[in-house]
Formats: sequence, structure tokens, C-alpha cells
Amino acid sequence: MKTIVLASKSPRRKALLEQIGLKFIVDVSEFKENLPENLSPKSMVKKFSLEKAKTVSKRHKNSIIIAADTVVVLNNEIIGKPKTAVNAVKILKKLSGKMHKVITGFAIIDSASGKKITKTVETKVYFKKMTKKEIDWYVLTGEPLDKAGAYGVQEKGALFIEKIEGDYFNVVGLPIFSLVECLKRLNVL
Repeated sequence: MKTIVLASKSPRRKALLEQIGLKFIVDVSEFKENLPENLSPKSMVKKFSLEKAKTVSKRHKNSIIIAADTVVVLNNEIIGKPKTAVNAVKILKKLSGKMHKVITGFAIIDSASGKKITKTVETKVYFKKMTKKEIDWYVLTGEPLDKAGAYGVQEKGALFIEKIEGDYFNVVGLPIFSLVECLKRLNVL
């Protein structure tokens, strides 16, 4: 049995893999993400996830490496993680009352055979029109500061989501259904 390695420090991705009963270890990739100007969001998350997986696969022979990268996209603009509370307020004002996309790219590498699978999953998220009071309250919780798009769908951010079209778990940070289907293709599950 090959060791499964999650190449991510995301507590949400770790929790999702634990939720489905996967046994794995965590080894965080040190790959530095620099936003290339010429890539679409889908191409970018696919590239970043593959580079993260490659970096970690060098340290683990006979293992299955799983890496992912998630972005929030509004009108073709990538919305990153806010660095400050002021930035979080600006992001939430932008998303308020609009539909945005959450795009996750993931990569799986079998370090023994060299086989690689990459895939992207896109989910549409519709935000309600948020009041200034709601935005200020939410930012004060501290929850938006470590999340792409400045919200957590699985936490208090759920209060502002009218509907989701697509994979809910993708919005959390890892499209479980697609990931499991790809793991089956590699005979991991």
C-alpha cells in the first residue's frame, strides 16, 4: 500500500480527506505561487497544483501525492486572500449581491510510476446583497482573513450565500467527488 501525502497546509483540505476516511500524511509544499499574467484562472490553478505535487513527490518515493490550489474569480479577476481587515471589507463589498466562481485545480502524482492526473472544478457561488453592518460584523470575526475571497462557506460565511451551483466541497477547498474518481483511476481506492 502506497502512502498518501497531502501537499497542503490547509486545515479544510485535511478535514475533507479525513471526513471520507482517507489515511494520509501531510507534507507542505514550499512551491512559491507567483501570478503569471498570461494564464487563465483554470490553467493557473492546474499549474500551481501540479508544481506543488511535483515538489513534494521528490521527497516521497512509492507514494501518492495530492495537491490543490483554489481561486475565487469575479468577472475574470482573481480575488485572493485579504491581507488586512480593510482589504477583507473591500473584497466582500465586491462580492456582495453577485455571482462569482470558485475554481480548484488539483494534481495527483504516483511517485513510483510517475503517472500524473490534473483536473479543475468550477463552482458558481451567489452572494446575497450584504449590508455594511453585516460586512463589518463578519470581518470582525476574523474568519475572512485566511481565505480566498474573504469568506468560509463552511463557517459563518454561509450566512451570505444564497445558492451554489456545483460542488459544495470545491468551495470549501477540495472537490471530493472528482478527486475520488481520479484516485480510483490510479487504483488508490
